[in-house]
Amino acid sequence: MFDDLKGRNAVITGSTSGIGLHYAQGLAALGVNVMLNGFGDEAKIEETRKDIADTYGVTSLYNGADMTKPKEIAGLIAEAKDAFGRIDILINNAGVQKVSPIEDFPDEKWDQIIAINLSSAFHTIKHTVPIMKAQNFGRIVNTASAHALVASPFKAAYVAAKHGIMGLTKTVALEVAENGITCNAICPGYVKTPLVEDQIADTAKARGMTEEEVKKKVMLEAQPTKEFVTYEQLNGLLAYLCSDVGGGCTGTAYQIDGGWTAK
Repeated sequence: MFDDLKGRNAVITGSTSGIGLHYAQGLAALGVNVMLNGFGDEAKIEETRKDIADTYGVTSLYNGADMTKPKEIAGLIAEAKDAFGRIDILINNAGVQKVSPIEDFPDEKWDQIIAINLSSAFHTIKHTVPIMKAQNFGRIVNTASAHALVASPFKAAYVAAKHGIMGLTKTVALEVAENGITCNAICPGYVKTPLVEDQIADTAKARGMTEEEVKKKVMLEAQPTKEFVTYEQLNGLLAYLCSDVGGGCTGTAYQIDGGWTAK
């Protein structure tokens, strides 16, 4: 079903760990060349980049653009275009989180979360759409969240940014609908990523609960399946949206949240 992905080229922000890294590995396994991006230990990132290239026989590159800096984001897209010749897939996945009552929410954390979780997607899309229009083909996938559709307390910046991502997704989809380009959002529930692991401790502090109580009564309580969403499940949906068979899907939020938003 996904043979058409072989030889495609993808840029994936926030792909040195968590969901983004698994997206990169999943696409590489289908023959997609990948441009990684994100922060972390330089030696470990290089090891990851090389491992993807060696394991899957694809071109695997890395650019450390800071997602709060528009000029560096423009440089990331330009480097990918120069290296690959074209950009077929753009995945906006970079994200950070802060859990705090709104009256105590640090101003600088609000600004950082909006910049990384929302504004960076605007900048990557702005610079990638002309490339995709020239090709008459493109797949843009934004990692949103169940929090793009519903809210939770103590996550003002994250929920605002993810709701914004849905508005951006719909707007871009309409603008490029006649250019062979789709733009969709994947809305995961809780996936046991490093970001979620950090949230567990922060949420426990904000709510006066133990970490085990947070897992059971806050996170998995929201998901009727009572199970974390897996990386494999996310990769299956991503492959569909990036492939030719997913070409009729655009401007849509794809919930993969264990039933959370069905309530």
